[in-house]
Amino acid sequence: MSIDLTQFHAAFYEESFEAIASMEQALLGLDAGTPDPDSINTIFRVAHSIKGGAATFGFDEITSFTHSLESLLDQLRSARLRVTNSLSDLLLRCVDVMREMLRAQQAQQPIDAQRVADLQFDLELAVAQPQAAAGSGTGADSAALPLYHISFRPHPQLLARGNDPLRLFRELRALGQLAVSADLSGLPELPALDPEACYLSWTLQLRTGASRAAILEVFDWALGDCTLEVSGGEAAVADAVTAPDALARPVTGGGAGSDEHDAPAHAARVHEAARGADASSIRVSVEKIDDLMNSVGELVITQSMLRQLGPHLEGSLGERLRTGLAQLERNVRELQESVMRVRMVPISFVFSRFPRMAHDLGQRLGKQVQLKMTGGDTELDKTVLEKIGDPLVHLVRNSIDHGIETPALRRERGKSECGTVQLHAYHRGSSITVEVSDDGGGLKRERILARARERNLIGPDEMPADESLYNMIFLAGFSTVDTPTDISGRGVGMDVVKGNVEALGGSIEVRSAEGQGARFIITLPLTLAIVDGQTVAVADESYIVPLTAIVESLQMRSAQVRQVVGHGEVLSFRGEYLPVVRLERLFRAGAAAPAAARDGAAGLIMVVEGEGRRVGLFVDELLGQQQVVVKTLETNYGHVDGIAGATILGNGSVALILDIAGLTRCAAQRLAA
Repeated sequence: MSIDLTQFHAAFYEESFEAIASMEQALLGLDAGTPDPDSINTIFRVAHSIKGGAATFGFDEITSFTHSLESLLDQLRSARLRVTNSLSDLLLRCVDVMREMLRAQQAQQPIDAQRVADLQFDLELAVAQPQAAAGSGTGADSAALPLYHISFRPHPQLLARGNDPLRLFRELRALGQLAVSADLSGLPELPALDPEACYLSWTLQLRTGASRAAILEVFDWALGDCTLEVSGGEAAVADAVTAPDALARPVTGGGAGSDEHDAPAHAARVHEAARGADASSIRVSVEKIDDLMNSVGELVITQSMLRQLGPHLEGSLGERLRTGLAQLERNVRELQESVMRVRMVPISFVFSRFPRMAHDLGQRLGKQVQLKMTGGDTELDKTVLEKIGDPLVHLVRNSIDHGIETPALRRERGKSECGTVQLHAYHRGSSITVEVSDDGGGLKRERILARARERNLIGPDEMPADESLYNMIFLAGFSTVDTPTDISGRGVGMDVVKGNVEALGGSIEVRSAEGQGARFIITLPLTLAIVDGQTVAVADESYIVPLTAIVESLQMRSAQVRQVVGHGEVLSFRGEYLPVVRLERLFRAGAAAPAAARDGAAGLIMVVEGEGRRVGLFVDELLGQQQVVVKTLETNYGHVDGIAGATILGNGSVALILDIAGLTRCAAQRLAA
């Protein structure tokens, strides 16, 4: 019975995309001239593994393209080609095309055959040109090449697992002169023959200038389903040093005794998955982790309910219950932290997209840019990670486009021709900080000041502090560029950056010194699944206000609140007037609000900040601070302006979590009306 290989497609695509990302990173690290052997081997292994998987699944277009790419990489690996800028660009274009081909194959859509053919022609031309320059060689030249003796004895299941001996022989023939001899002694009588089993074995002689590693990599995908012996070739002393296992004994099983270049390019090869290979890690869908997080959240709520009952029970039984509840609380907290760690992923997953972007954008703008990344192993919640990518893209693009000067201008200013953009991530308390900085020209204070006056954002004689002036670049439509380009300069982007960061419950600040560079500092919560909040009472309802949004809480007096005709109430707070939002009116909380809150004579007001704006929330009472598990409303209900989610309190009641940014927008729109 044949194996349905489609069940392994998802694993192949996922592993291939990860491998292509590592290939792209290695290509960006190549220096002109003689390439680093480790980098070339990494790139070669990726191309070879994708080619082998594509051939196994019958993806012929991908197989053909990666074979041409592999031929060029073998030229680099054998030092018959040198790395040049044009060759690096060619290989990076190959990365793009391989990624596009895989995505098209995954979506079962047609591949752009013309683009693939054009690039494949460029690859084959790059391989042929140095060979043509060197001449075709003579018989004497070929005889001088090392001769390898290969014993290839497949196991019966080789064919059923998608391996094709003829394909392997074609790849060996591409390496040099190949002679093949088949052994038919294992072939059974016709009635006993299984058409899906392999009974033949082969002895091969290969004369080639390729390395032993290149030969072994041809059999990479078949190593678990065959017994392979490779002898002869290069000097025995060198072999004993570099690959003793490959020379001394057969290569069997999963390739444990193979050359170092057979270290898996993928985390789990498809053929290993078919055999149920062990692994130190497993892939789990995000949906399963979210379900687990929801279950832990329910457990936290149940534990809170039981904790409220504990003090009301008396006697020895009550004491034992309280002891058990204390232990339960510790266990639940540990479980909650463990599940949160499962959701945490390193920020390097976001950082990995920037080297290629910096390379391409620098070339396009005629600038020399060095990208430095530190703190890539800093972890944060996957949900936060997914939403912080676009703001960081905007900041890095702006640093390269607006910040880094041209090489000529940097020389005039006494700087190195190559500018530096740095990404740095680190933990700070219960938050994560990501900094994007550059050593370019910095923000131009006078130009920002002039544009702010043009837009009547400040008075003609007003001289704001640097911090408040620089924050104006986050206003919608604000730009100091006279001629916008397709890269930046239309005033869209920085306001999106600030909005996205604050939507995550974070903040952004900018620091700059003209002529020395700029630094953007983003502070984010580690997770959106749990919020530290202040519980407040409004009429007969409870609400959660995120602690990060609270500026100050005040006992109010009637003299501090003023009625503005047509705009509602405003609060006099530290020299400025803030709009007042009465939650009991906004959400129609309860039929009867306390008299003090209704007439404004007294009460509590909480000054909160969101999206750079402050408002005063009128509440009845502060009930205490606690950590709450956020549950979204949109899945089962719908979006509600001013509400970020909900949670269940220890007494079993539901409390809505306020979206402070949404409330400040509502207040601003009301004032603007």
